[in-house]
Amino acid sequence: MAVEEEGIRVFQSVRIKIGELKNLPSYPGPNKMRDCYCTVNLDQEEVFRTKIVEKSLCPFYGEDFYCEIPRNFRHLSFYIFDRDVFRRDSIMGKVAILKEDLQKYNNRETWFQVQHVDADSEVQGKVHLELRLSEVITDTGVICHKLAARVLECRGLPIVNGQCDPYATVTLLGPTRTESKKTKVKKKTNNPQFDEVFYFEVTKPSSYNKKSHFEIEEDDVDKMEVRVDLWNASNLKFGDEFLGELKIPLKVLRQSGCYDAWYLLQPRDNGKSGKPEELGSLRLNVVYTEDHVFASEYYNPLRDLLLKSGDVEPVSASAAHVLGEVCREKQEAAIPLVRLFLHYGKIVPFISAIANAEVNRTQDPNTIFRGNSLTSKCIDETMKLAGMHYLQVTLKPIIDEICDLHKPCEIDPVKLKDGENLETNKENLKNYVDQIFNVITKSGVSCPTVMCDIFFSLRESAAKRFQGDPDVRYTAVSSFIFLRFFAPAILSPNLFQLSPHHADPQTSRTLTLVSKTIQTLGSLSKSKSASFKETYMAAFYDYFNEQKYADAVKNFLDLISSSGRRDHKSIEQPIMLKEGFMIKRAQGRKRFGMKNFKKRWFRLTNHECTYQKSKAGDHPLCNIPIENILAVEKVEEESFKMKNMFQVIQPVRTLYIQANNCVEAKEWIDILTKVSQCNKKRLTVFHPSAYLNGHWLCCKMTSETAIGCSPCTGGLPANIQIVIDGDRETERIYSLFNTYMSKLEKMQEACGSRSVYDGPEQEEYSSFVIDDPRETYKTLCSIIEGVKTLEEEHAQYRRDKFKKTKYGSQEHPIGDKSFQTYIRQQSEVSTHSI
Repeated sequence: MAVEEEGIRVFQSVRIKIGELKNLPSYPGPNKMRDCYCTVNLDQEEVFRTKIVEKSLCPFYGEDFYCEIPRNFRHLSFYIFDRDVFRRDSIMGKVAILKEDLQKYNNRETWFQVQHVDADSEVQGKVHLELRLSEVITDTGVICHKLAARVLECRGLPIVNGQCDPYATVTLLGPTRTESKKTKVKKKTNNPQFDEVFYFEVTKPSSYNKKSHFEIEEDDVDKMEVRVDLWNASNLKFGDEFLGELKIPLKVLRQSGCYDAWYLLQPRDNGKSGKPEELGSLRLNVVYTEDHVFASEYYNPLRDLLLKSGDVEPVSASAAHVLGEVCREKQEAAIPLVRLFLHYGKIVPFISAIANAEVNRTQDPNTIFRGNSLTSKCIDETMKLAGMHYLQVTLKPIIDEICDLHKPCEIDPVKLKDGENLETNKENLKNYVDQIFNVITKSGVSCPTVMCDIFFSLRESAAKRFQGDPDVRYTAVSSFIFLRFFAPAILSPNLFQLSPHHADPQTSRTLTLVSKTIQTLGSLSKSKSASFKETYMAAFYDYFNEQKYADAVKNFLDLISSSGRRDHKSIEQPIMLKEGFMIKRAQGRKRFGMKNFKKRWFRLTNHECTYQKSKAGDHPLCNIPIENILAVEKVEEESFKMKNMFQVIQPVRTLYIQANNCVEAKEWIDILTKVSQCNKKRLTVFHPSAYLNGHWLCCKMTSETAIGCSPCTGGLPANIQIVIDGDRETERIYSLFNTYMSKLEKMQEACGSRSVYDGPEQEEYSSFVIDDPRETYKTLCSIIEGVKTLEEEHAQYRRDKFKKTKYGSQEHPIGDKSFQTYIRQQSEVSTHSI
């Protein structure tokens, strides 16, 4: 969600890796262990919760979390809880990072000390006050100071135990006096509207003529302050909960008389001190981004430079590849690059180019795509974005069954619980593995087209590079679809939206065992049992040492790595996708032939669809090239009074086919649609009925070449269309280039060094992949020019915003340290400019 600021859209997001806790204090009971979990909070609002790690004082989580932040916040907090079965879970401590400090830890593995949680320090929200200090002269010539304190409203107060019934107290504090007044309680709201005014007599009446006495009272005024406290009216016996406070010295009011402003609520000083308690530490990696996105035309030069990356020769000289070279982590570059290329339909040529370059640099086929390269990270990110719906329809029903039934599947004899039978558990686990394996290997027609096109490219590059290895075309694809897609989704279904919550420990263990087995089945390694460290897993895998499993994996990989591109015949051997008997209607290729129905044997490869008289027939009666398939759709039953009919539409004529049953009809429609999905001349409309007796039965048009009357159904389901903001992704890439500007300049030096000097390479330049120094240097110059132009626009925006911003407004309340830092930075910039 974006916040608009005078035509500029502001986006906030955070990506967090929660690593582990260590050295937690032991439980006071006899077992000393704890069952802990962490929550991620924006201030006090929980937005994510990790799994529970049982019986550990050093629990490991290893969980990733990403979210868009729709509002402003002061702290990014992590609370550590100890689960209690019989009572409310207890808070052990927290790690709180101020928003303005997030950049200090950006994308760095950092250990944070866990701090004690004190109710007096748990505050959030802001309050709007109007304070007026005035002199009043009475009829008798006596002068006194009076304070009017108006509490208008509050915003963003915390909800405590599911409710918020706030009220405010206003207290005048002095060296020798304290006076308090209280607003009404506002029920069931964390944005209360009070609008109540309280009057305080600040100084005692004194004679107007006694000047010296008045000066003493002025000194007393400077020592006084107004304190506003916010409370939650609680019905609990422990009393009302403190929500926050603020203190304003009266000497501030002496300068202006009236003060109308918003204030951030602050923690209360409870006077506690002493040595802090050792509560352990938490390992985190936090990446916080705040992007200010301008109008689209500002990004044209940089965006155009990025989008032509797939066409640059060599690809290492392209802007997108350069981004991967300068970023500290490839993932940092891959996320915005993939989203940008997907948005503009350029992802397949870009990934094909960088994958081909990586394959050509690989010496051993066994290590192909095994590193954390830009190629691997880009394909991972593409599968996450494009494959989410695919995972839903493939895995979710079985994941739900595993989570709901809680069947015991532990096969480690050491971990068996009392009453469990090892053989029964093995059978339960084998059934789950078989179910998931079958549903995956039969899901090829559901694999998103963009993934198929990428896999096709990987397969081709690997087969061409390692021509002596017949299996490399499979392992190049399986290393992604099984190792990086299906296996992680089975292991952690909540991270792939397959489950709303973390699995309980028993279910999590079952999913781990299933994931390990599926990953090994998909790897097609020659010694699969040896790939397991655990002897019980190697023994269990003997169930699957049958050729039918390897054949099913290869057939699946063949299907998802086929492509409907015009260059599909570059593959040496056609891939058989489906075959079987069906009934077809004569296409009318003979001028005077009868258009009758005949039984034929159909074969579909990634090259063509053919049919012949019998299964053993040598010569096909008809060949339909894949590129000639314009659409594949059902035919209404009324057309021929026959069920399970579908049509294969070609440029000149249409082939009508009847399958043996509805399931078979759907399978043929799906797979034909899949292999022809990328044809450039695919139709968007078709005729759902046949052309008979001189007209179309559906729309009554008389021309046999009349345009269709119904939209085609082929293509991606509407609910998985990816919503991407291209300008935002380009802004993110600009920010990365700007952050790593010193590396861009170092890379320029490396290009110059390699162009004029062929000796041993300097160590500081050795980390860059530079195949063509001249082309890379040109690209770097264009990048730096585009980044500096955008930086000038951002600098002007910051200067304009600084001039218009009012400290104490609702957007920038008093006490906002991040804004105070911003004002200091802008003041320094302004002074430097002058």
